[in-house]
Amino acid sequence: MERRLFSFILSSMAFFLIYMSLRTMFAPPLPPEEDLAAEVDGESVEPAEDLVADTEVDATETSDGEEATEEDADAVERPDAPTWSTLGSMDPASGYVMLVTLNSRGGGIERIELTERKENGRLKYRRVDVRSGYLGYLAADPAATDLGIRVNVVGPGTPADLAKATGVQGGLKPGDIITGFNNANVNNLSSLREAMLETKPDETATITVLRNGKSIDFKTTLAEHPLDLIRLAEHGGDDEVAGNLSRLSCLLTVGRVGRREIQSGEKTIEGMVDTGNLIWDASQDGAKVSYELQLSDSEMEPASGKSVSLQRTYSLQPDSYSLDMDVQIDNRADEAQELAYRIEGANGITLEGWWYSNKISPNWGGSDARDVVYKTTAEGHELVSGYALLKRAKNPSEANDQTLFAPDSAPPARNLSYIGVDAQYFTVAMLPPEGQESLKTFRRAAANIVADPNTVPENQEKAVNTSFYLDSAIADVPPGSSLKQSLRLFAGPKQPDVMEAYGLGDCIYYGWFSFVAKPLGGLLHIFSNVGNYALAIVLLTLCVRGLMFPLSRKAAINAQRMQELAPELKKIAEKHKDDMEARVRAQRELQQRVGFNPMAGCAPMFLQLPIFIGLYRTLSVDIELRQAAFASWTTWASNLAAPDMMYYWGDWMWDYLAGRGTGWLGPYFNLLPMIVVSLFLAQQKMFMPPATDEQTAMTQKMMNYMTLVMGLFFFRVPAGLCVYFITSSLWGIGERILVKKTLPSKPHFDPAMLQGGDGNGTVQGAVNSGGRSGGGNGKDGDPKKPSLSDMIRQRIAPEEEAAPLPKNRKRPPSKGSGKKRR
Repeated sequence: MERRLFSFILSSMAFFLIYMSLRTMFAPPLPPEEDLAAEVDGESVEPAEDLVADTEVDATETSDGEEATEEDADAVERPDAPTWSTLGSMDPASGYVMLVTLNSRGGGIERIELTERKENGRLKYRRVDVRSGYLGYLAADPAATDLGIRVNVVGPGTPADLAKATGVQGGLKPGDIITGFNNANVNNLSSLREAMLETKPDETATITVLRNGKSIDFKTTLAEHPLDLIRLAEHGGDDEVAGNLSRLSCLLTVGRVGRREIQSGEKTIEGMVDTGNLIWDASQDGAKVSYELQLSDSEMEPASGKSVSLQRTYSLQPDSYSLDMDVQIDNRADEAQELAYRIEGANGITLEGWWYSNKISPNWGGSDARDVVYKTTAEGHELVSGYALLKRAKNPSEANDQTLFAPDSAPPARNLSYIGVDAQYFTVAMLPPEGQESLKTFRRAAANIVADPNTVPENQEKAVNTSFYLDSAIADVPPGSSLKQSLRLFAGPKQPDVMEAYGLGDCIYYGWFSFVAKPLGGLLHIFSNVGNYALAIVLLTLCVRGLMFPLSRKAAINAQRMQELAPELKKIAEKHKDDMEARVRAQRELQQRVGFNPMAGCAPMFLQLPIFIGLYRTLSVDIELRQAAFASWTTWASNLAAPDMMYYWGDWMWDYLAGRGTGWLGPYFNLLPMIVVSLFLAQQKMFMPPATDEQTAMTQKMMNYMTLVMGLFFFRVPAGLCVYFITSSLWGIGERILVKKTLPSKPHFDPAMLQGGDGNGTVQGAVNSGGRSGGGNGKDGDPKKPSLSDMIRQRIAPEEEAAPLPKNRKRPPSKGSGKKRR
């Protein structure tokens, strides 16, 4: 009986284990029993104004969706080829300050160009690394074709749109095939770019187009190249580095279905199709572009979900740097589903000048050309550098994405004011819809890179492509209902008034010397009314140095007094050449006796240091100096916030010296730093006092060498900073020459005082027991009381008595002295 019972128990357990194993392998997962409140923040989720369960999908749409999802994925009809749409214009009369290009393959943003104009009609923000003419962004396929280059999009107001041909209405249109440019045959995008390099803005160009089998010659006036603030990596030009990937910005996908969600480092739920590679249905109504993508039951099956539909709209208003975005996920199944979406951030932000610019960071780790910035109620403004994200992605033991806040974070940590990608002079950030102060409907935010971390070249990590993503809160969406969110995408310049208007003022960071940088920037803007920022920097420098003239004159007098003391200091050095301590003590006694303070001449230097750093910060932050030219009659030094770039030697100079990011000097020879170093050396030679000993001579020689080495580090500094140094050096040379003529011709020191006298021909007594001269301490017959500085110094570091000379030392008694031998 016991054996039968034991056998029954064993067979039951074996059957149970086999059943559970088969059930785990083949049975679908059970629907979650926990509600949304347990998965978000422990509280029930109330429908918010910008995240609601919407029931606008009527029964007809639901039934149609159900009928479509009963078939396989191929039953979902999608367009065969992508289409491109634009919002905004390049036409100054339109009032728009942006031109946005959207792509239906993924339904994301492909390009954003800034088209704002100055009062003179020129572009306010153009590409500073391109000086050739601009035809317009055509979204052309870079691959070669038999006929030519297919035009996929033409932006309103671009030279391509304004082109004219005899007997043809309008300019270039999508579907045209470009076969020639300025009488040169072109059949791919590279050949067109090479032909464009020979042009300049405002020149007339001829474009040969094949339309409906007919060749047409269009003529147009080329424009300046607007700043493409967002662009694909493949269109980055010379500043782009290997390893960065081309991916549309602000893509939308399903982030979670039931208990299945996107894992760290992945773009989609495992097994599901990437919605960024699918072609969405597109429609445009004026200044509004809409996209929709339906995912069938079979496409949702890897996530154990049912059919859903993703929808999104873009709209842009004139005179606005913000692009309004509405995202939505619809439940097309006949049962409720737990759903969440993921929206990616912008990527491909301009890499303008990444190899020479130094963006100021609030972190000790520094910053890169592209950094992720965000602000929450709990942490305030934070910055995550692109290099830190790249280093994290290269480490296999860490997650590829850096979490900024998670579902288990406290509510203030998830109260998001903004999140974006920050460049030196521009920022692209997601904001709450107008009228709201923060976003409270996202459960997770993370920063990442859009690059292959293993192929980004060494020493070019600063240019890695960075981005972020947001995961919405999980909601139990009933059949036919929707999950919605309204957002704004700011893409604009870091001008203080503009950034403050959008709540992004913390993105403009001057560092510790903001108390100097901001007033200098304001004063510089006042001087800029002369019409030239280089001249404004000169006026600012003259103003600052003029205010410091009394201190500079005092420093010149101090230098002259130092020259008078040089012979006596040399005598002291020769007398105590083997005793450093005695030499220093004797020199200090001489300086105290004659009332000379060697540090008095350093005051102008210490005062100039914060001014120099403040001006450097102003040039690094103030966008008004970007694109400001040294002179209107030359293209040299056309950007005072960058090196003057006199001559391009990157095509023949060694990469170790001239590489972008990899070279010490950069791809351009810069003239202004050479002038700065030459003036520094001239100042040292003209005004440095003669050396009193070999050590001083060696020190002066090392200072000359250090000035040359400093020229290497200053070789890529902004041209505006070089203008400051040149002006300041010329002022200093002229000031010293002028001050020298106004100084008294008679000696500053009485020879008797230099020899140890009291100025009346009486030689003072010997050095007292403390090693100090008999004069000036109230002893040994000197009626004067000790000075306050002497009293403080004696209190803090009392001087020890001088050791007696060997001949005056007494021999110590021997151990046996005074004892009687036995």
